[in-house]
Amino acid sequence: MHSIRLADLAEHLGAEIHGDGDIVITGVASMTSAKKGQITFLSNSRYQEQLLTCEASAVVLSEENLPFCSHLTALVVKNPYLSYARMAQLLDTTPSPARDIAPTAVIAESATLGQKVSIGANAVIESGAVLGDNVVIGAGCFIGKNARIGTGTRLWANVTIYHEVVIGSGGLVQSGTVIGADGFGYANERGNWIKIPQLGTVRIGDNVEIGACTTIDRGALDDTIIGNGVIIDNQCQIAHNVIIGDNTAVAGGVIMAGSLTIGKYCQIGGASVINGHMEICDKAVVTGMGMVMRPITEPGIYSSGIPLQSNKEWRKTAALVLNINDMSKRLKAVERKVDGK
Repeated sequence: MHSIRLADLAEHLGAEIHGDGDIVITGVASMTSAKKGQITFLSNSRYQEQLLTCEASAVVLSEENLPFCSHLTALVVKNPYLSYARMAQLLDTTPSPARDIAPTAVIAESATLGQKVSIGANAVIESGAVLGDNVVIGAGCFIGKNARIGTGTRLWANVTIYHEVVIGSGGLVQSGTVIGADGFGYANERGNWIKIPQLGTVRIGDNVEIGACTTIDRGALDDTIIGNGVIIDNQCQIAHNVIIGDNTAVAGGVIMAGSLTIGKYCQIGGASVINGHMEICDKAVVTGMGMVMRPITEPGIYSSGIPLQSNKEWRKTAALVLNINDMSKRLKAVERKVDGK
């Protein structure tokens, strides 16, 4: 949708309108850059002053900020940021990864395509693959044998989906992502590595979004499983047999080792590293650069790592850490002397 009447937008958002409902909105912009015909939003009261010079045709805000918006038509909602997300979806101008079926696409005769499927230039759809209705496959993608992609899921250019992988409906996969490559499975025979064939697959639920250049490995015997509503950022590594529960969010650069189970509604901060063969409970939050070496059994916020310091301060901190074992021994010796008295 390229434009919408403000009264109709208010109805869509469940908003209370203050001002002219006949204004036509053609886009969403920030308060500092918005112009006539665009709508903006205020989700943080710290930025109230920007309303004074804002040139937008309308603004979405909460009831408490309405008095600061006398010169603009306002849509009053309970959660402006959530409403921003919904109106941005409604007015989204992002192009489709592909339209129709390109002449250079290579599609096996035994592949099954639903209605209104689009496949970009030089994409390859192998035998037995099943694409649901309204699936969009970007240019240069590879869809392996017997892979299944659900209704309305979109893949941007150069995504690789290995054989037997199952992706649910309403998903979005950004460019360069690889789903279903072999997990890191080897046995050692007198110093030589013997490869273990990875015979499981990857099963991804509905409404899952996966960022660019992320890798999700197939299982060794059982499957790697990504639940419904999971969001995964760019450049993450998810090893074989990892299970991620519904609606968990994983920020960029996270590394997950094999056979890890993460619960529902978790949040994993960027650049975190999580050990394998353990469980993280529902509603756990790991802040950025967290190193998770043990199971998390209680919901809450967990952190590790050392915040940035000047190099001089860091050298002192590092020296203390390196000497902490010796300091502990000396402290215990002092405690023994005190107890002896």
